[in-house]
Amino acid sequence: MGAADVVPGVSGGTIALVLGIYQKLIDSIRDAARALGTLLKGDVRGFWIRLRELDFLFLVPLVLGVGTAVVALASVIETQLEENPENMAGLLFGLVAASVVVALGLLTERINRNWVVMAAVAVVVFALLGYQQGPIADPSPLVFVGAGALAICAMILPGISGSFILLMIGMYAAVIHTIDERNIADAALIGLGCIIGLALFSSVLGWVMERGFNLVMSALIGLMLGSLRVLWPWPNGVGVISENSEEARDGTGLDWPAGDEWFQPTAFAVVAVVVVLAVAEIGKRYSAE
Repeated sequence: MGAADVVPGVSGGTIALVLGIYQKLIDSIRDAARALGTLLKGDVRGFWIRLRELDFLFLVPLVLGVGTAVVALASVIETQLEENPENMAGLLFGLVAASVVVALGLLTERINRNWVVMAAVAVVVFALLGYQQGPIADPSPLVFVGAGALAICAMILPGISGSFILLMIGMYAAVIHTIDERNIADAALIGLGCIIGLALFSSVLGWVMERGFNLVMSALIGLMLGSLRVLWPWPNGVGVISENSEEARDGTGLDWPAGDEWFQPTAFAVVAVVVVLAVAEIGKRYSAE
């Protein structure tokens, strides 16, 4: 799940879903949020009672695995984003495009309403991202908290990753840099945002997914389709991630590659699609067993 969420590709929630642990994940998060809510009300005894009821044999390995993957991959990704922006754009484009295919497979109802929602969200997001001006420079503490809250909510939704949301709001570079540089203060702000996001979001997530799963998934698929705009490799590569140059800060311009510039980014995109679809297929088989 951590490896899936550190890049704007397959959602950690999707990984949990295809591996058959999604409902347990949601229930555990909901129970932890209730325990925290009890503590905030001043009921220390009630907090300890709820805390002892949590499935730590499930949660501790999960948190350790996610954290280890995020820390281990942050440096690699940051370096590649700086040195190979076009190829990384192709890779991320392929990851998100393949995630759309995976998310489409999760729909249980393919009716006109869902297609309309999907198309409408895709068009709106594509248009709005035309005004994206690149990564946020020197984000304030409040922005770090908000980014953490949004990212963690997306992380547990099937179909969309937390890093994908960070990419859209221009906070991906800042968060990756924070993790890579072990900036404790900013990391603590992001962690605080994650706690707040889970506490607020977990209470409604189960209800939404049970009663409106297909509609929610359709909107998420539209979101991913529309946001492919910021991952188009040409002319500036991953413009909304890389902070290397003023030219890269625009990142929303769309152009066709000149000469043989198309080959490497396209090859990376194809490899990404194959890997994601293969992982999803393996996950389905594992879940079925």
